[in-house]
Amino acid sequence: MFKLTSLNLNGIRSAATKGVEDWVAASAPDCICVQELKAQMPDLAGRFESLAGLQGHFHCAEKKGYSGVAVYTRHEPSDVVIGFDGGEFDAEGRYVELRFDTPGKKRSIISAYFPSGSSGEERQAAKFRFLDVVYPHLMALKAQRDFILCGDLNIAHKEQDLKNWKSNQKNSGFLPEERAWMTQTLTDGGLVDVYRQLHPDTTDACYTWWSNRGQAYAKNVGWRLDYHLASPALATHARQADIYKDQKFSDHAPLTIVYEFGL
Repeated sequence: MFKLTSLNLNGIRSAATKGVEDWVAASAPDCICVQELKAQMPDLAGRFESLAGLQGHFHCAEKKGYSGVAVYTRHEPSDVVIGFDGGEFDAEGRYVELRFDTPGKKRSIISAYFPSGSSGEERQAAKFRFLDVVYPHLMALKAQRDFILCGDLNIAHKEQDLKNWKSNQKNSGFLPEERAWMTQTLTDGGLVDVYRQLHPDTTDACYTWWSNRGQAYAKNVGWRLDYHLASPALATHARQADIYKDQKFSDHAPLTIVYEFGL
């Protein structure tokens, strides 16, 4: 069995003060993909190179206290790929891919952090640029190998994926163009939304993010923004999904899926 978690930390140092390392130790995933490190390598050195015995591989943003992703793993990768576009978004620290290749199989685990467009038109335009470049990258990757991309995609795909869908149709995260990107990725693109494969009908139970405003968490006014997107061959091995809400490490909840395969 292969246990894989995705979690937006909203700052690794902040999440550490809230007990995330103890939870990782208790949960014992094979890999945990994290987003929004909000740290650079000097900040990670001597403290966060590993997490609960899992070895970390990082892509930090050039801008301090911004973005950044990592994959912590108990398995040694055959290769590590940092970044994907060679430009604008690599500078923002949004993609790290661990490859676990054997003579018979090529498999990757990816941690990705898609941009948010909620701060205004400029960042929404950047988000659309990101979607335009990441789609062909994922399609080219899918032609070469099997993979599971874990991450905060900052998109709620369907009405069942957020509490107040009617009032959010003109807001970033639920725009028609963003939702169309998800639909294309899951149809023409052939990737699988693994959580929805296991739980096609959940609504209130599916949320992974809650605004810090008001009492969104207490009232469960949430969004499903965190995903496992998998190539079909790996998605067929998914057996169990869990969104952990007993403790709060950030404004996101960890999404863990257990797969019946080994690296």
